[in-house]
Amino acid sequence: MTDSSAAGPPLLGRQAECAAIDMLLGRARDGHGSVLVLRGESGAGKSALLEYGTARASLFRIARVAGVESESELMGAGLQRLLGASLIEQAQHLPGSQRDALRVTLGLQDGPAADRFLVGLAVLGMLSELTDERPLLVIVDDAQWLDAVSAQVLAFVARRLAAERVAMLFSVREPSEDTELDALPDLLVQGLGAHDARRLLGSVLPGGLDDQIRDRIVAETRGNPLALLELPRTMTPAELAGGFGVPDARMLSGRIQHSFVRRIEALPGDTRLLLFVAAAEPVGDMLVLMRALEHLGIAIGAAGPAESAGLIDLGPALAFRHPTVRTAAYRAAPPEVRRRGHAALAEATDPDSDPDRRAWHRAHATAMPDEDVAAELERRAVRAQARAGAEAAAAFLERAAELTPDPRLRGVRALAAAQAKLDAGALGAAEALLALAAMAPLEAAERARLERVRAHIAFARTRGSDTPTLLSTAARQLESVDPELARETHLEAMWALMRSGRFGRPDGVLTAAGAALAPVRDHPVRAVDQFLDVLVTRATHQYAQVLPSVGRAIATFQREGFRRENIAWCWLACQLAMDVWDDDACAAMAGGLAEVARERGMLAVLPFALNYSAAHQLFAGRFDLAQQLLQEADSITQATRNVAIADFSILLAAWRGDRERTLGMRDQIIAAATARGEGFVVEAVEWAAATLHLGYGEYGAAAEAARRAAEPDGIGFTVWVLPELIEAAIRSGDQATAHEAFQRLEERSATSDTPWARGIEARSRALLSQDGQAEEFYREAIEHLARSRVAVHHARAQLIYGEWLRRQNRRVDARTQLRAAFHAFDAMGTQAFAQRAERELRATGETVHERSQGRSVRLTSQEAQIARLAGDGHTNPEIAARLFVSHRTVEWHLSKVFTKLDITSRKDLAQALRAAEPATV
Repeated sequence: MTDSSAAGPPLLGRQAECAAIDMLLGRARDGHGSVLVLRGESGAGKSALLEYGTARASLFRIARVAGVESESELMGAGLQRLLGASLIEQAQHLPGSQRDALRVTLGLQDGPAADRFLVGLAVLGMLSELTDERPLLVIVDDAQWLDAVSAQVLAFVARRLAAERVAMLFSVREPSEDTELDALPDLLVQGLGAHDARRLLGSVLPGGLDDQIRDRIVAETRGNPLALLELPRTMTPAELAGGFGVPDARMLSGRIQHSFVRRIEALPGDTRLLLFVAAAEPVGDMLVLMRALEHLGIAIGAAGPAESAGLIDLGPALAFRHPTVRTAAYRAAPPEVRRRGHAALAEATDPDSDPDRRAWHRAHATAMPDEDVAAELERRAVRAQARAGAEAAAAFLERAAELTPDPRLRGVRALAAAQAKLDAGALGAAEALLALAAMAPLEAAERARLERVRAHIAFARTRGSDTPTLLSTAARQLESVDPELARETHLEAMWALMRSGRFGRPDGVLTAAGAALAPVRDHPVRAVDQFLDVLVTRATHQYAQVLPSVGRAIATFQREGFRRENIAWCWLACQLAMDVWDDDACAAMAGGLAEVARERGMLAVLPFALNYSAAHQLFAGRFDLAQQLLQEADSITQATRNVAIADFSILLAAWRGDRERTLGMRDQIIAAATARGEGFVVEAVEWAAATLHLGYGEYGAAAEAARRAAEPDGIGFTVWVLPELIEAAIRSGDQATAHEAFQRLEERSATSDTPWARGIEARSRALLSQDGQAEEFYREAIEHLARSRVAVHHARAQLIYGEWLRRQNRRVDARTQLRAAFHAFDAMGTQAFAQRAERELRATGETVHERSQGRSVRLTSQEAQIARLAGDGHTNPEIAARLFVSHRTVEWHLSKVFTKLDITSRKDLAQALRAAEPATV
């Protein structure tokens, strides 16, 4: 607990709330980062509880900020005010990428747009560093008015607190829209109980009230402390006798604010204007305020009546008595007063040190369309994009469009704002801006781009089967004005069609793409054009005819490198590499993308790269490393609250033989993917189900799942699914299906000389062969697959060969293959296939000894993940950056790992982990 001598007893009627705050501070002091969101209507006492927390935190360093309505669209403003110059100095100690991301976001240096969550990790690291000497309390009042960037970053930090001596205390006014804080621990601050409410009311009406009138006022205010303190001040005895007449919370909030408005309206005109300027200047910077007042010709003495009325406090900074007073001062001002105030603040704001805020004030000072102001907002949008991302750019562009006098240029800026809103994930706002742009007299190129944005919105909303047609329509409109963008959009349409799989409706998409490609088909230079050529050729020609194009496209993509404009196509590149059995290229691209994404902080891309890297580790038999990569991808997805990607977790569960998890995930994923029209995802999970059933020897179920997975000719998955279908069909007696699947497989494998392709073809051919011919193919399969990356299929070939030998009554030979398969599966952790090998091995008469399990050690999932990374040689800061935690959290988890594994040095980790085989809980 914190030092109780710092403050008096708990607030009137708030014992439970004060106890929760004391517990929050106590946990933070003891090294357990904690967060609490106080929710309640205006005047419920949230601000008083924040002050209570401040008083109790006498041993803490305190950083605080309040959301301000006038700056809720100025992205990054809240974060800038919270950190301030003194705290930003701590950024010098951060890793380079985090330091640069934070400084760009705060406008302290130029650079490309920083990933929002890399900024969050930087802030988490900064706050952690500040606790070396004493714990830290972060207070955020009126968080509903924080700009989206600041809210997202601070919510990220709050979610990642673990072993830091940091407490975060937020207040949010209810009712409010869904916010970034919704998933955090919260406490509803309600009205005082009747007894405490009467005591508080009596403190402002010492003359006493009739009991019936007093009880009616208490009931109507529902014990709201600010209403009890404020409303009686502005009411006559007759009004008090009549009660307040406020039947619901929303009306009560309005009455409280109206009470302040009435008091403000009674003040002199200069005082009212001064209050507005102070409300619109959120920092409380007296120098800025004084310059603005000087521009208005108002002396600081005009604040006296407001201070005497108990509305503000004057000190080093001007402070409003309550956040509702600030809101009332801002909203009570008529439009002309608002414009005068913002104009004065624009003049008072330094154009060099704070050009964004100056432009924002200028925009709010402008009533009529003004091209100079609109053009400045458009210029500021570029800087805002780098500082705070797409939301920031969208806010400037939207206001620029509103102030643009020229109809066509207004539409162009609205279209740019719609694209920025789409990039930010604000689909509803993007559609509204698109409607505004659509009414403008746009030129053909601009209208074509509008249709492209419309199609992208549709894809983001549903990824449905109509998306390919929408994209194709937009691409055709672009052909005459921007052929390169047109072909890129045709590629998007083709890729959307491929992803739709069984749900796709071609509707001329393929024909249009082929026609657009014709002018450059003989000499496509860009990877984008070559990919389009591959997809069109693949859909219209025999498999062998597309192979040369695939190789050229992948080589061009790798040569171009991971530029921002082509990173989106890495997924397609990897799938095409799988389609031609080039797992080396796919592994190189996935690994390279992961490295680039880490360096640039591209956290929307990194989970995808980690998943493909995990898949390669899975097929190599490194299930532990695959699990680590998938957990890292999941950590990023959870930390950023992005939509979870369709990952390879289900395939790992299937190979491990986890029936419950595999089939449970399968049902959920198929339902969601079917609703979205993503056949590609359905095929992937059916492939996983087929693998699971094969492991358990459930050949009929495996054949059904594999047949569903192989029905469409999915890019990249078919070469994995067809071997499963062949084995399952043979085992369940369906020779016709097996032979048909082998014909499709042979068409793909015959043109590849990779050990993977040659080995899978030989194994499948052996399953279909007569007894006299099979053995040669089995041996060939094992030889080829032993030289490939796919260790799991090498073990599968040994298993199938051993099963065949046992059925030939060659038990001694069978034991050699089955023993090798069993030990390989057992070491990998493929439970079902290991059990299948064990059954066959016992059937040969061999006794299978249980493997020694060693001592049981149970590590949590995060402990195991951190331990593996540390064992691989990563430093604590590197691990922290990968897992989106602070280095103190890494130290805390490692100390527990060392205790559980009974080791004292990082160099012992790798061996200890192998010996103990840690389980996760």
